[in-house]
Amino acid sequence: MNYEKYVAYQPVGLTDRSWPQRRLGTAPIWASVDLRDGNQALIDPMDSDRKRIMFDLLVSLGFKEIEVGYPTASRDDHEFVRHLVAADAVPDDVVIQVMAPIKGDFIERTVRSLAGARRAILQIFHPTSEVQRRLVLGMNRAELTALALDGAEQALRLQDSLPGTEIFLQYAPESFTQTEPEFALEICNAVLGFWAPRARNTLAVNLPATVEVYPPHEFADRIEYMSRSLLHREQVLLSVHPHNDRGCGVAAAELAVLAGADRVEGTLFGNGERTGNVCLITLALNRLAQGLDPMLDLRDLDGIRRVVERCTRMPVGQRHPWVGDFVYTSFAGTHQDAIAKGLKARGGSPDARWDVPYLPIDPHDIGRDYQALIRINSQSGKGGIAHLLRAEYGLELPRPLQIDFAAAMQRVCETTGGEITAAQLWRNFDERYVRPGRDAHIAPADGMSDEPIDDDSASDLLAAHGAEGVVQRLTVGAVAAGVHHGSSYACCEVLADGQSFWGVGLADSRNLAIRAAVCSAANQIHKTGPPVTSAGAVG
Repeated sequence: MNYEKYVAYQPVGLTDRSWPQRRLGTAPIWASVDLRDGNQALIDPMDSDRKRIMFDLLVSLGFKEIEVGYPTASRDDHEFVRHLVAADAVPDDVVIQVMAPIKGDFIERTVRSLAGARRAILQIFHPTSEVQRRLVLGMNRAELTALALDGAEQALRLQDSLPGTEIFLQYAPESFTQTEPEFALEICNAVLGFWAPRARNTLAVNLPATVEVYPPHEFADRIEYMSRSLLHREQVLLSVHPHNDRGCGVAAAELAVLAGADRVEGTLFGNGERTGNVCLITLALNRLAQGLDPMLDLRDLDGIRRVVERCTRMPVGQRHPWVGDFVYTSFAGTHQDAIAKGLKARGGSPDARWDVPYLPIDPHDIGRDYQALIRINSQSGKGGIAHLLRAEYGLELPRPLQIDFAAAMQRVCETTGGEITAAQLWRNFDERYVRPGRDAHIAPADGMSDEPIDDDSASDLLAAHGAEGVVQRLTVGAVAAGVHHGSSYACCEVLADGQSFWGVGLADSRNLAIRAAVCSAANQIHKTGPPVTSAGAVG
């Protein structure tokens, strides 16, 4: 690898940083940029209809600031802004955001697109990094600062140009992460120094990690450096716009909030240029898992995902935090055993403190059920298999039977490969332990005795079936309500010729279930000969 062609970042050197000692409190302002920054990254950008579906979804989730377009960049963006205004689609408590480059009459044209809107954020921006100053803009620091002030003057002059529209001013030094920290501060303060004495409402500075080029802790240092040093800080919302080029967007955003950021821009599920914007869903649910209000309504997370996939025509990954198909699923045996014990310990207390191994949140809180928590393959163990039989079929198996069946299922999985569904699991269980005593599934009126039976009489019954062995263990239980195969079950272990045989009986009474279990074990002992019937006769 030709690593010598790359240059390491230079730390800002904030030796008295305070953000590591802080704890997350109230959620920052979540600002969605799905409709612009996310949309421009799509292979098939959203049309007006899909944009409107996305906008309505964002409103329903509780977003109060939504970027809706770059009106001078495309006709589609301009027309969508006009559609939202004309249709009166923006609730009173939601502020739309538009962006305008500091270039020619672009700011004025952008402001005109907002005519009739109640409230809007006007973000003016331009690149500030050294490489873009040198290669793209052909400007030095002083010339670029003059450009920023020209844009600031235009925006301020136009702030009151639309009757009935309240416009909030926001400045963004694009490529903040690749800009020298002292120059980023200098140019932001130049804009704030011009705006603050003259503007009539809150101002904002938005610091984009247009490209993520250093670790999250360095981003946090630079955000704290800016937060400490910005002029008129009490009048300024400090916003961040993390990207995910290094795979650290979520961490960078969380540390930036500790470092002083008041607002975070991002997208649903992290759509965006290259590796994407920071995922606001992940950030919000990370807070939920810490007992903090996420300030978004994510109770139907799979429904949200379906809408986003429909609008973006891109799938959400199966391992995407909090929402992927497999994120609450365990295949590993030790994990399954711990999850099963944790869920069992909770009993029927849905609001009790959540404390289940391997599950940071309760899947019910985001609209999932527990059915997919444990799935079976060759890596699974007895705990997961026992959980599925308990959850899906109402059977609480004794531990030795769990071990016996787990070994059998591991052999099946290794032979067939892939995953075993709950239905396939049940078919294997039924064939191995229940079916040999199937003819016991009759009511007492059909001729089978329902007389009480204990361990001694179970041994007598085994002998009556012509099977030589000793009843080692007999477990009886009630099947969970709603399960179709009877109200009682029995598990019978018989030791014959040094080998253990398990039979399981399912019936409408305890005694019938025991008889069926003994019959099943006896037939397994006699599997090389003619089967016996539940009445004891050779069939």
